[in-house]
Amino acid sequence: MKKLLIVDDETDIATSIQYVLTQEGFSTLLAHDGLKAIELVEKEKPDLIILDLMMPGIDGLEVCRRVRSTDRRTPILMLTARTSEIDTVVGLELGANDYIAKPVRLRELVARVKAHLRENPTSVSTASNPGRNIRLNNLAIDMDSRTVTVNNQPIDLTFKEFELLAVLARHPNRVFTRDQLFAQVWGSDFLGESRTVDVHIRYLREKLEENPSQPKRILTVRGVGYRLVWES
Repeated sequence: MKKLLIVDDETDIATSIQYVLTQEGFSTLLAHDGLKAIELVEKEKPDLIILDLMMPGIDGLEVCRRVRSTDRRTPILMLTARTSEIDTVVGLELGANDYIAKPVRLRELVARVKAHLRENPTSVSTASNPGRNIRLNNLAIDMDSRTVTVNNQPIDLTFKEFELLAVLARHPNRVFTRDQLFAQVWGSDFLGESRTVDVHIRYLREKLEENPSQPKRILTVRGVGYRLVWES
């Protein structure tokens, strides 16, 4: 049974979400402030976090930042009553996987939770299709073990980071649009947006580039998307 942490200072909203997710067969934990949320993350190790953006004291952005300082894998779905693009971008850049606007549509929330928790995505993904392994000069990707090495040194990637890299690496020098990458890695049935791709590209650059701010391997094609150029 997957364990979900629901963080919201509005008790009615938190309990409504808890009820629906419990009915779907999930185990749930509740926190009504940021400090309690961080305590439960450390103690209970939830499989997914539903995190309100606006809370007194430690807000959702700070909780997200602290969680991501030690944990890059657990999905974080951010709830926000704000609609401005900058708030969404900040949340994604801090490591949130997705965001949902308030008032929350519970069926949509359940769908997104399930999408993030899928262990074997149904989307047509290059990485989920074992095929042959990939070697580009000093980059090696093993599809069966889902491992990546550079100069024989292991690189620790999250599930989605691995999927994204595998798509790019199977077609080096090919330019992919954000929408194409989103569809292949997250699937057409996933309720999200292609800006998520930008955030995961940044994570990959931090792990694979010598200077992430001046990438030489995962390149941005302005106005189009991204391509992988891998040389020793």
